[in-house]
Amino acid sequence: MSGGVDSSVAAALLVEQGYDVVGMMLRLWSEDCGEGGSNRCCTPGQMADARRIAAQLGIPFYVIDTQEVFRGTVVQFFIDRYAAGDTPNPCLECNRLIRFEWLLQHALAIGADFLATGHYARVERAPNGTARLLKARDAAKDQSYVLSVLTQEKLQRALFPVGDYTKAEVRALAQARSLPVASKHDSQDLCFLADGDYRRFLRQHVPDAVRPGPILTRDGRELGTHSGLPNYTIGQRKGLGISYPEPLYVLGTDPVRNALIVGTADELGCSALLAGRVNWIAGAPPAPTFRAEIKIRYKARPAWGTVSAREDGTVAVRFDAPQRDITPGQGAVFYQGEVCLGGGIILRAGE
Repeated sequence: MSGGVDSSVAAALLVEQGYDVVGMMLRLWSEDCGEGGSNRCCTPGQMADARRIAAQLGIPFYVIDTQEVFRGTVVQFFIDRYAAGDTPNPCLECNRLIRFEWLLQHALAIGADFLATGHYARVERAPNGTARLLKARDAAKDQSYVLSVLTQEKLQRALFPVGDYTKAEVRALAQARSLPVASKHDSQDLCFLADGDYRRFLRQHVPDAVRPGPILTRDGRELGTHSGLPNYTIGQRKGLGISYPEPLYVLGTDPVRNALIVGTADELGCSALLAGRVNWIAGAPPAPTFRAEIKIRYKARPAWGTVSAREDGTVAVRFDAPQRDITPGQGAVFYQGEVCLGGGIILRAGE
């Protein structure tokens, strides 16, 4: 439970369905925790809301101190990957190591059969005992992308009660049950930042990763100086601070040379990527090579392509059309229709 409307409605629905429900909230690390601050996912107000909802539903409520493990895994992962020149998605790592590992183990330790969350996704259980991860009914809120890290074993233990509802319907369910969080806003930004400014956070925690360097064309011509690689995103056009006969875009980075690589619109985009740390939700890919839709960012539109699983565990993707924003460190998640097959972390654009 987070104190938000989604997890609150999820708990209420499970109680109504006859489950023996226990509310659990994670106390996560934030950079200002030691100064009276708190993680955005577990502020004192959110804890109070979650405790109030649990009391209203008549279920036990516990807060689990997860600050140390969250700081050592998710936050350190965020820092390390930026230092290596990637643009990581810490939500993937949080679901992999915190919610569906740390929290799941705590749930199992108190005798729970399932871990339920307020994620917008669905689980389909087949008669043979296998489970499939499906997109949410509300396409605009679908969170299967960040759940693509779940193994078959973990998905078997997962329940997503709000996945069959739209966000508007979830708010209506909360209002109908007089839950005081019915109109509460969704949380946004990286939860462990004091002010939402990840560039400022990186300057403080990994200053070597945010240092000036050359702006280069692909053929090595130096056009100017950048202010630090984490300050730029692939596809970015404005804010480069250089003049050129035609508009230039960020094509990528070269962490070894601490260089920002730029080029024209004709050079932007790539038709292939290589992904590692691949997780197949079913335990294996559907075939060595198969057709799928691939999302390369949480909010990206899925793009058709051919996916090839390699013997070394990596996956090569060849898109039907060039993609502009293939970014190392982001997730590449594979879909066939409503089914999320799994995903991996983008290692590089190109073959």
